[in-house]
Amino acid sequence: MSLLSVIVPCYNEEVAIPFFYDAMKTVKDRFATDHPEVDFEYIFVDDGSTDKTADVIKKLREDDKSVHFVSFSRNFGKEAALYAGFKKAAGDLVVCMDADLQDPPALLDEMYRAITEEGYDSAATRRVTRKGEPKIRSAFARMFYRIMNRISDVEFVDGARDYRIMTRKMVDAILELGENNRFTKGIYSWVGFKTKWIEFENVERVAGETKWSFFGLLRYSFEAILGFSTAPLSFVITLGFIVTAMAFLLIIFIIVKTLIYGDPTSGWPSMICIIVFFAGTQLLCTGIVGAYLGKTYLETKNRPIFITREEE
Repeated sequence: MSLLSVIVPCYNEEVAIPFFYDAMKTVKDRFATDHPEVDFEYIFVDDGSTDKTADVIKKLREDDKSVHFVSFSRNFGKEAALYAGFKKAAGDLVVCMDADLQDPPALLDEMYRAITEEGYDSAATRRVTRKGEPKIRSAFARMFYRIMNRISDVEFVDGARDYRIMTRKMVDAILELGENNRFTKGIYSWVGFKTKWIEFENVERVAGETKWSFFGLLRYSFEAILGFSTAPLSFVITLGFIVTAMAFLLIIFIIVKTLIYGDPTSGWPSMICIIVFFAGTQLLCTGIVGAYLGKTYLETKNRPIFITREEE
């Protein structure tokens, strides 16, 4: 028998979890027929939920001993929840899924065959449509992937989900990356391994509401940029050269104008604009460098990625 570990990060998903569990029971029954050599375990990671998510998971645990859970002391974020799931998973194969059924469980059979029959190390999913999402969010998402593929050395697939199945070797490689500032989609690409991409149409949540706001996703994208690219620092250097050259040319212009017209005091409004421009440029550059220093500072603290309140 081989064990398949299903990791499910949860934050205020008390309504969605029963739907998810019922859908997975159908998949598990189909696996029992088509792949009798596979056994399942579920690892629900309660990311400091404020509703009854933990109680729902514990009830499942009472009825099904293949259900396990990790409950955080507070909300540490989805990245920490995924890492906790990876650490607890004992399976030969590991699957990451969301509890809201936006990751179709029906794809699991095809994903499993990609590894066992086609020789892949991972089978990942990507949405080919964003039906049901606000248009501005979709536009910014596509822009993010285009930018990241230009400035980063690792590949970022547009529409990629965290929903994927991986071999134990790939999971162990991910666990070796113990950084606190995590962007798992980038980590998947960074560790490498042979991956098959499976496309599907966007599926709306079965219940509840998304926990990701537009500004939350924007902050998340900044984490990706800071974690997988030094292009902003190169931008600061380039901008510094450009501004210095502009300042040098401006000095020459002022000197020549003064010698010809003899009126060094005119044009003070434009001078104020120039001063403000340079001040803003300096603040921008300082902010970019400070963001990298801040991330480095947090990493040197070596704080745990998450703290467990209880697990079973």
